Amino acid sequence: MYQTVKIERDDRGVATLWLARADKHNAMSGEMIVELAAAADDLATDDAVRVVVLAAEGRTFCAGGDLRWMQAQMTASADERRAEARKLAGALYALNTLPKPLIGRVQGNAFGGGIGMMSVCDVAIGVPDAKFGLTEVRLGLIPATISPYVLARMGEDKARRVFMSARPFDGQEAVALNLLARVVPEGDLDAAIEAEITPYLQAAPGAVAESKRLTRMLGPAITPDIIEATIDRLVAAWEGDEAPEGIAAFFEKRKPRWAI
Repeated sequence: MYQTVKIERDDRGVATLWLARADKHNAMSGEMIVELAAAADDLATDDAVRVVVLAAEGRTFCAGGDLRWMQAQMTASADERRAEARKLAGALYALNTLPKPLIGRVQGNAFGGGIGMMSVCDVAIGVPDAKFGLTEVRLGLIPATISPYVLARMGEDKARRVFMSARPFDGQEAVALNLLARVVPEGDLDAAIEAEITPYLQAAPGAVAESKRLTRMLGPAITPDIIEATIDRLVAAWEGDEAPEGIAAFFEKRKPRWAI
């Protein structure tokens, strides 16, 4: 059914949603974005599923947006750009509002949109030697559609440390920034994920879902107007002067004009 993601279910009601583009460092292509939204809907409506683990194949959790997909936006029409941005925003919203606990198994690096994927999880656990970063500004872009979820997770004060510098940080700093609940040695990661799963199997699924909805109601607002505003800003960045230069510089293996 899916080409870029996989869903595995066990007999306890635990589903694992795998990012399955290991050869591309699980970068989010247009196809993956559509499939993530569809998978979220699939899991949301499956009454047998009680807990979802978001995991990734390979050594990288998620390298962010696929650069070929970004490059295609440079020559797309305004309507096409907006449609692609809306698909990305919709996938993130579907995962963030999934009426099941969503546990992130962050086994490797995460950049750009990968930070957004971590931020829509209810809890994420990683490994200490992974690298993280909101790297969009290096390409002349901005972390737009992921921003409501990143700000909700980090808080403005912590987000401002890394949101617009693109500097990399490690697992321990990711904990300090509230992106990860904790880091554990790679060999202990599955046990740590299982420890997060187990309590939910003793809880009433309906009460869990309603409790999650309550946290979203009382937490930072992520409304249709806010989501639409982030889409506007992403489209504006794609249509600006810096994004074409930044993306061209990447593919030409040179520094963009602003780099010193």
